[in-house]
Amino acid sequence: MNHDSISSTSARGTVRTLSQQEELPLLRDHLLRLDRTSRHDRFHGFIDDSFIRRYAERCANDGTVIIAYFEDGVVRGAAELHPPEQSPDAQPEIAFSVERSARRKGVGSTLFRKLIAEAHAKGYTGLRITTGAQNDAMRALATKFGAQLTFRHGESTGSIDLTEQRQSEPAPAIVPVTPVAAARALVDMNRAYWRMVMQMSGWGRAA
Repeated sequence: MNHDSISSTSARGTVRTLSQQEELPLLRDHLLRLDRTSRHDRFHGFIDDSFIRRYAERCANDGTVIIAYFEDGVVRGAAELHPPEQSPDAQPEIAFSVERSARRKGVGSTLFRKLIAEAHAKGYTGLRITTGAQNDAMRALATKFGAQLTFRHGESTGSIDLTEQRQSEPAPAIVPVTPVAAARALVDMNRAYWRMVMQMSGWGRAA
């Protein structure tokens, strides 16, 4: 079990990465608990329990990274980072799901930040996201993190350029120089200059 990604959220739970094999039931049970609307939003259609079981099993075996939000030992939200090999355009794809009881607590934003950090660590330069056209919360969250979304065939599809995010990171803070410090630096510079002039002219040499 990988505990490296544990961190507190604004909700009362924690976030960490699931181990792909041993913790398969945690992701599966979370997806099965999604209500009808949430299930439709997550998978862009109405699907049955057998599909979810097969889907969770595939995630456990194809290298998908699952970052999960826990409350009292139960997964109430998940962010999925699917490897580029699973995508027809060789771009890693991301997906999110949060149970209704865990919404409006900042869970989605926390999962998104963790997932982007994981993508950076893997050296990915971009991510693809697809969500239902009616999933306003997911589209707003994706836009918040820089996704450029387009609407097509009842879905919103977009991408996140991770290279732009690196370039837009804030520059190191510049420490302001006080007038006293500036004056002291100027005096020191003048002293050094005149010392050099005197040495070059032969002044001040020992007899």
